[in-house]
Amino acid sequence: MDTISIAIDGPSGAGKSTLARSVAAKLGYRYVDTGAIYRTIAYHVMRSRVDPRDEEAVAACLPRASLELTYDAGGLQHMSLDGEDVTEAIRLPEVSLCASAVSAHPAVRTYLLEMQRRAARTHDVVMDGRDIGTVVLPDADVKIYLTASAQVRARRRMSELEQRGTPEPFEKILREIEERDRNDTQRSVSPLRRAADAVLLDTTELDFHQSEEALLQIIKEKI
Repeated sequence: MDTISIAIDGPSGAGKSTLARSVAAKLGYRYVDTGAIYRTIAYHVMRSRVDPRDEEAVAACLPRASLELTYDAGGLQHMSLDGEDVTEAIRLPEVSLCASAVSAHPAVRTYLLEMQRRAARTHDVVMDGRDIGTVVLPDADVKIYLTASAQVRARRRMSELEQRGTPEPFEKILREIEERDRNDTQRSVSPLRRAADAVLLDTTELDFHQSEEALLQIIKEKI
């Protein structure tokens, strides 16, 4: 069965997950949030009290993690860890920073690669992450690099946290985003970068609906 894959890469807080989920729903495709998969591994590492920077220790605890990616009746992705739904828990800021450190380890990326590719082999997908167009799905039908300024991404993240009832100061969020950018772009394995054939979409000056329309237009032109 031939499937269509759309790869959306970009830095933390660029709105990839929200936009990819909405676009997938409009297209009737399955949305695969790879960041949530890495966050679940990070959550497992945190609960195991393992230093996320210790590659050997992180690799050793991977086989003890029972990960499951499922979808509810509305098509929303859920992550389970050892039988527990951790979809909400993995969105905390401390899990984000841990995920950045954990995802830099080759053992982790290798461990999760097949799970991501299998999803694209069996369904039409919109998949977002840091290395989808460069490593996970290098032959994706559409590749988009979604970005925005660090300040705008921090403001969006602050608003999101306030809505969840877990507010954080703007300065703290901005520092964390800048740290995440450094970690993601400077890691030796699968660093965050724009694929040579990816379309650049900067949403700094766009609201959600404008960003969504721009994404759909790019996809329409490519498929």
